[in-house]
Amino acid sequence: MIKLDLAKELSSNAYPGRGIVIGKSECGKYAVTGYFIMGRSENSRNRVFVEDGTGIRTQAFDPSKLSDPHLIIYAPVRVLGNKLIVTNGDQTDTIYELMDKQFTFEQSLRTREFEDDAPNYTPRISGILRFEENGFNYAMSILKSANGNPESCQRYTFSYSNPVAGEGHFIHTYMGDGNPLPSFEGEPKLVGISGSIDEFTDMLWNNLNEDNKVSLFVRYVNLENGSVETRIVNKNK
Repeated sequence: MIKLDLAKELSSNAYPGRGIVIGKSECGKYAVTGYFIMGRSENSRNRVFVEDGTGIRTQAFDPSKLSDPHLIIYAPVRVLGNKLIVTNGDQTDTIYELMDKQFTFEQSLRTREFEDDAPNYTPRISGILRFEENGFNYAMSILKSANGNPESCQRYTFSYSNPVAGEGHFIHTYMGDGNPLPSFEGEPKLVGISGSIDEFTDMLWNNLNEDNKVSLFVRYVNLENGSVETRIVNKNK
C-alpha cells in the first residue's frame, strides 16, 4: 500500500465529509488522533466542538438556527478507562456503554447501521485507541449501505497492532461531493503522520476545503506517561 500525503488527500477533495485519522507520531512518542467535520447546509455548518470532560461534543454555534439536531449534535470523542473512542455520530455512546459491559468494539457496532439520511445513507465511521503498558493499538470501523441500497448494512473493522512511527490511517465518510454523496470505499488510507501537535493541527485545518470545513479536534497522547494534549479549531467564532 502506498503511503499517501494527508495534506494532498484533503486539499484535493472538496467534500470528504467527516474524517478520522489515527496513528503514531514520527518521533514514536505519541499516539495521534484527529477528527474533523464539514458541512454543506446551514444546519451542518452551524456547529462548534467544545470540550466535555476528557472528550468533546458538538453544539450549535447559534442555537436559534438549529433546525434539526438529529445526526449533527453528538459526542465524537469519549474516554473509557484505557480506551479513547472517536466516531462521527452517537455510536460513540453505543461503543462506550457496551464496551463498559464487556462487549468488544466490533460487537458494539453490530447493534448500529449507517445513518438514516436518505439518499446518502452516510456511513458511520468509528475509531478506538487502546493504551497498554508497552504502547497502544487501534482499530477503525465503517458501517455502510450496499452501494446506496439501505436494505443491506455492510460492516468492516480494521485493526492495527504495534503501529509504526510516522504512519497512520485515514477514513472519511464520502469519496467526494455528489448527489447522493458517494460512500467511502476500500480500507482506511495509509498516511504519513509528522510534526508537533500544532504543526499537525495546522496541516489538517489548512488543507480542508475553506467553504465546507466546520471543526477539527486533534489529540496527542504521550505513550510514556499518558499525558494528553488537545487542540480544537472551530470556523465559527
